[in-house]
Amino acid sequence: MSYGTSRIPQSAQQGVHEHLVAVVDRHLASPFRKPIAPYNQAAFEQFCARWDGAQPVILDSGCGVGWSTLRLAQSHPKALVVGIDQSEVRLMRRKPLPPELWPENLLFLRADVIDFWRLLAAHGVRVAAHWWLYPNPWPKIGHLKRRWYAHPVWPTVLTLGGRFECRTNWAIFAEELVVAFARSSIAAQKSVWVPDGEPMTPFERKYHDSGQTLYRVTADLTRWSPDPVRGQPGATEPRNA
Repeated sequence: MSYGTSRIPQSAQQGVHEHLVAVVDRHLASPFRKPIAPYNQAAFEQFCARWDGAQPVILDSGCGVGWSTLRLAQSHPKALVVGIDQSEVRLMRRKPLPPELWPENLLFLRADVIDFWRLLAAHGVRVAAHWWLYPNPWPKIGHLKRRWYAHPVWPTVLTLGGRFECRTNWAIFAEELVVAFARSSIAAQKSVWVPDGEPMTPFERKYHDSGQTLYRVTADLTRWSPDPVRGQPGATEPRNA
């Protein structure tokens, strides 16, 4: 069955945003102090109730309907695989397997990833792997600061560590992500991605079936540490997950 009916994000922006470097540099130099919303604190407490403090943690941020989270949990049985999405409607949608057949190491949480990442970092949790699978690219020129790598939370993403992978169908998103990593003293690799086997998400299937070029950005954040001047407010000693 073909699902090829989608289009590449449309934008007047034709290359890396002219303000990206300045925005990333500013966020790297300034702590993010926005209060944590109660429902995100509750989601973090659910995570703490499931995590034993030593089990590797894999994050599927913005997991949508959770197909990718399920696949990651199946392929990493020793890890706690956490799918996070702000939409309860998306999280409740039907999965390839019924709930009674889900792996025991799978956890879905309804939360804003911005707050959830900050709570993990503040409690010293470092992840084994972090996935961004087809996040909203916010393609309008004026939406730059809504893109996660140009948001004040960016240093927190780096602090979480682990093996990082993002996939997107908008080339500029991938290019800007590489630039954001470079400004953070991290070498990231951008490449064309061709699904090898079952697509990770419905979006990946739809974009691939539409004949779109898919992009992959990978980076190793395991050795990244914040500049002492920047710091992370409230952070404790990291606990590798």
